[in-house]
Amino acid sequence: MSRVVSWLQKHEHRMFFFVNQRIQHSALDYFFNAITHLGGATAMIIIALCVALFTEGVWRIAGIESCIALAVSHVPVAIIKKKYPRLRPYLVLKGAHTCKKPLTDHSFPSGHTTAIFSVTVPLMLVHSSIAIILLPIASLVGLSRIYLGLHYPSDCLAGLLIGTVTALSAVAILG
Repeated sequence: MSRVVSWLQKHEHRMFFFVNQRIQHSALDYFFNAITHLGGATAMIIIALCVALFTEGVWRIAGIESCIALAVSHVPVAIIKKKYPRLRPYLVLKGAHTCKKPLTDHSFPSGHTTAIFSVTVPLMLVHSSIAIILLPIASLVGLSRIYLGLHYPSDCLAGLLIGTVTALSAVAILG
């Protein structure tokens, strides 16, 4: 089993360093520092509440589903972060680039990635054409977390899964 874990860890570190070091550029620094905030609590709460409060019909329902999914999705995130305290990559991996004010709490899973997928999935299900815009934005938030040295790829993958499953559950219950 340790061989499998070592192999997975080696490849995850390679993926991390590809995103975190190989594609470094000042324009990307600016871009990823900006887009990462779309997955933050403030932006996600405002967006979900605005859709729930200021739209009608299926969009309002999707906004409510987004609010519920956002709230519920952070329960497993908090539990997992406490149970599996994984240090952030910039604290572990030599040469990892990070942002100006890096977080110091645990990295697994990514809360930003969880948040943006929990809010956007119900919206994407209302009208599939909006997925052309929202899916790349949500994915870029996850990628930004790796680029900024704050998360490993598996942190973001776990966040994507938690956010999506929670959103689909909210849609199934309310829909």
